[in-house]
Amino acid sequence: MSLLSVQAFFAQRAPNIKVIVTEASSATVPLAAAAHGVEPDQIAKSICLRAGEETMIVVMASTSRLDNKKFRSRFGTKPRMLGGEEVVEITGHPVGGVCPFGLASPLSVYCDISLKRFDEVVPAAGATNSAVRIDPVQLVELTGAVWIDVAQDVVAASEISSL
Repeated sequence: MSLLSVQAFFAQRAPNIKVIVTEASSATVPLAAAAHGVEPDQIAKSICLRAGEETMIVVMASTSRLDNKKFRSRFGTKPRMLGGEEVVEITGHPVGGVCPFGLASPLSVYCDISLKRFDEVVPAAGATNSAVRIDPVQLVELTGAVWIDVAQDVVAASEISSL
């Protein structure tokens, strides 16, 4: 059902974007990167959170980590991760296939600026073996998302070696 809701979402809103279904699971970042031939950072993870009374999806580069201080500054409270059963109930998507497309319930969607450094990202698409290739700007447009900065600052490998 979840995969079908995502396919229907794209058929209606962006028929040029095709949902890619792979034989192998792409439920983890390494599996997804290998399945789609991209760098791990290009996998866009969707995190289902609650901030006070607001339930939301935050989409960010997969190797980025949520910065609790930045999140609290933006939303006025610390984030609370939803449990797996609650995620499925609210989004309609299984853990490993959670995405901001074809949601079972209306949710606020936020995209972290960690996605802006890519021309194309690969978020899941409603199943543990499905994804889409999409420009982050189009992802924001299609989902009505808001750009935010809640990821920990990334230090490039070249900067680490000089420390």
